[in-house]
Amino acid sequence: MSASVVSVNVGRVVDTPGSLLGRTSIDRRAVPGRIRATELGLVGDEVADTRHHGGRDQAVYAYEREDLDRWAAELDRELHDGNFGENLTTRGIDLAAAVIGERWRIGDAEFEVSSPRTPCGTFKNHLGNLRGWVKRFTADGRPGAYLRVLVEGEVGAGDEIVVLHRPEHGVTIAEVFRAITTEKQHLPGLLEVPELPAKVHRWARQASAS
Repeated sequence: MSASVVSVNVGRVVDTPGSLLGRTSIDRRAVPGRIRATELGLVGDEVADTRHHGGRDQAVYAYEREDLDRWAAELDRELHDGNFGENLTTRGIDLAAAVIGERWRIGDAEFEVSSPRTPCGTFKNHLGNLRGWVKRFTADGRPGAYLRVLVEGEVGAGDEIVVLHRPEHGVTIAEVFRAITTEKQHLPGLLEVPELPAKVHRWARQASAS
């Protein structure tokens, strides 16, 4: 089965009284038709916390429908496409095994795998303030992938995900995720991965100096 996009999802900023920021756009919903992907994200998608989310390195977030289905069974609840805040709900591609710097064509746009998603309090609150959710999601080790948009274009549900290039260093989303969460002794090695965001390289340099 070829890899494909199940749905394209966008979010609107809504007030969330009692939360640290007071607003969020994490609850993304599938939209019909074709949506333009730009270097700063999907047209129509809003980002509430621009300090920690969005920008060129986190323009688009992809998460697997297979993992949503697995979590739905474990949590005993329905999880719609976009429920984990993803812009692209995918099928047939192992995002944890995607190599940093890997390039994809989807529709007439091109993307580059940049980094893993790290869970936060907003994510936990969005799921009903699940006790221990951040640790549970981290231990699972399948965080989904942030993407840069290298070539702007339109994407839509049903589009095939075509891998155009895979860097020889071979460092995957899962390996980077572990290095920045539970296996920080491996952070210095991330300096050898040029396609990672500058903030990850900064953490790696700090770890090297300590």
